Amino acid sequence: MPVTYNEIDPRKKAFVFELDDVLFPGKDYYYQIYYLFANLLEYTELNSAAKTTDLMIDTYNRKGEAAVYDTLVNDLGVDEKYRSKLELMLLTARLPLKLLLYQNMLTLLQDIVTDRKTIFIVTNGTPQMQLNKIRQVEWHGLEPYLTCYFTEESLPKPEPDVIDLLLKEHHLERRDLLMITGSETDVLCAEASGIDYIPASKIIS
Repeated sequence: MPVTYNEIDPRKKAFVFELDDVLFPGKDYYYQIYYLFANLLEYTELNSAAKTTDLMIDTYNRKGEAAVYDTLVNDLGVDEKYRSKLELMLLTARLPLKLLLYQNMLTLLQDIVTDRKTIFIVTNGTPQMQLNKIRQVEWHGLEPYLTCYFTEESLPKPEPDVIDLLLKEHHLERRDLLMITGSETDVLCAEASGIDYIPASKIIS
């Protein structure tokens, strides 16, 4: 059974979340960008948008995001000149569909707000891209209750610097925080910071 808000230590005053694969499936962002980019290529290079999208998604799942464009070049002969267009889309594109929170995460966020406690989003990655994701999530009215930290502005997780900054700026103690972790990087950050954590998988499942 998933962990619910009522099972979390009531002494916790604030909760720390990553974005991708914690609050929503990270792939949902990339899949939509790939769809948009493939349709752009269909008009300029006459490649099948469906075939290009499928190849990009398959490469993302098997090899990771960094390998996607190289695969387009090698498998479909896509020109290098379009690489910058994909990179710009990843930073700024308006998605066809809103990014949807995991249902159990939405419930947890709503319970935190109802209990008048604090939500922090502490996210690795390019700030411009992460902000673009945040803007396109269906938050169900939770936006005013979110405080965001982009770790690239200090040191990326697992370094604890951003947690130290957060604690200082919001006058919190380490015992007040609970991190919802989505990766080994998050776990290492929580441990280095001396704060408690729960894997997101225990809430999502």
